[in-house]
Amino acid sequence: MANTTWGIDPAHSEIQFKVRHMMISTVTGSFGTFEGGLKESNHGLDGAEVQFKADISSINTGNNQRDEHLKSADFFDASTYPEMLFQGTLKAKGGNEYELHGSLSMHGETKEVSLDAEFSGEGKDPWGNIKSGFSIAGKLNRKDWGLNWNAALETGGVLVSEEVKLLAEIQLVKG
Repeated sequence: MANTTWGIDPAHSEIQFKVRHMMISTVTGSFGTFEGGLKESNHGLDGAEVQFKADISSINTGNNQRDEHLKSADFFDASTYPEMLFQGTLKAKGGNEYELHGSLSMHGETKEVSLDAEFSGEGKDPWGNIKSGFSIAGKLNRKDWGLNWNAALETGGVLVSEEVKLLAEIQLVKG
């Protein structure tokens, strides 16, 4: 099993984020262009090395004006920092549950994060490819990466929450 590699199948994967807007609703966005993979350890998935890269300019919230604002220097500054990078390892917690711990780099900052990962299983597709799946979830504070823009509301509170929920459904193909 050691050194078995898996690559992300982008056609069957999604990377999303959710942020509270005006403290009353949630806006969902995604990254459309990303790549990455997993390299198993001598213990299979436990201790596996994980790497991921997303193209910031591929951000999509379903609203072009909001997407352009997110790409601007107010938020991600995509022209200066075009990629979001993650490198880390999986640690078995029991059953199909894992902790995905590593370094997340974006907007010129690198911080340690821990995300929950659930292994969904493994199977063979109709073309003979071996696939596996993970559901990943976690939270982070966008200000930790210098994404500070906000606006105060007349009624109190702020326009955009600091907390960002990360959700990913990842299908991997054995390489």
